Amino acid sequence: MYRMRLWSVRNAGWLSRLYNVWERLLILCHPVFVRIGYQRLDRFFLAIEKPTKGFLFDSRSCGQCTLGDTGMSCPMNCPKTMRNGPCGGVLPDGGCEVKPDMPCVWVLAWEGNKRINKHEQTIEFVLPPADVRLNHTSAWLRKVREHHGHPELEVLG
Repeated sequence: MYRMRLWSVRNAGWLSRLYNVWERLLILCHPVFVRIGYQRLDRFFLAIEKPTKGFLFDSRSCGQCTLGDTGMSCPMNCPKTMRNGPCGGVLPDGGCEVKPDMPCVWVLAWEGNKRINKHEQTIEFVLPPADVRLNHTSAWLRKVREHHGHPELEVLG
């Protein structure tokens, strides 16, 4: 998984474009999703999303995917789960203070973001804290609901 995470950051440019196309296709399916019911579809989508994003990005299935904003580097891989930026413990070589042999996920995010946004080489936003109620729910479906003005999710039981 770790090797694929690094590969995904190195290939963030085209992966981001592919991810955006996939997202647009899902957004077009909104009327069908409403008819079937988002809650009903969540398990099905998660069954596809979790292994796919887990393999490619070492995703933690937080239900609030930020891969497109963080250079295809999942911030939930941070040993401290620092979702809104680096902790300040980044070593001079870019390593993590908790796991020195692992590059900081935010250093990787910066590198991946440069590959996605060739003109903008910064990450100029702060991500909100993760809502743990959304863990192990489909971030893809959440994105579609957000696009259509309905981000709320009935927490699945």
